[in-house]
Amino acid sequence: MFQRILLPTDGTDSMQTVVEIAADVAERRDAEVHVLYVVDDRAFLTLQEEMQEDVIAELEGEAETATDRAATSLSEAGVAVTEAVRKGDPADEILAYADEIDADLIAMGTRRGDYTKNLIGSVSQKVVAGSSVPVLTANLNGDGE
Repeated sequence: MFQRILLPTDGTDSMQTVVEIAADVAERRDAEVHVLYVVDDRAFLTLQEEMQEDVIAELEGEAETATDRAATSLSEAGVAVTEAVRKGDPADEILAYADEIDADLIAMGTRRGDYTKNLIGSVSQKVVAGSSVPVLTANLNGDGE
């Protein structure tokens, strides 16, 4: 159990908590971790095509930085790691990638109270509802709420 862990990241500093949790589980189970960053392409669909390309390039750079950061921490903990970047709806892409790699566990952060949750629903809620494997969530607000 838990031989392949999916760790979606958004690159924020608070994600380090989830990275550490995933590393701990992976070390105990001799599991591999797949770090995934999803570029949410819905946010810029109304931009002109030339602007979209610039925004995509910038976001892909952020994605590489985010996955590299998490992968470095995991590697330093002695965990086998794979990095991936996808474009699309974050929840949909996380679930699709979990199926693709045959993940046993998804470890991700959640931010309760995020104003966007009221508009479109939180990514973590959608993943928990749609996942066929256990989803471990960690509160990234740091306030214990």
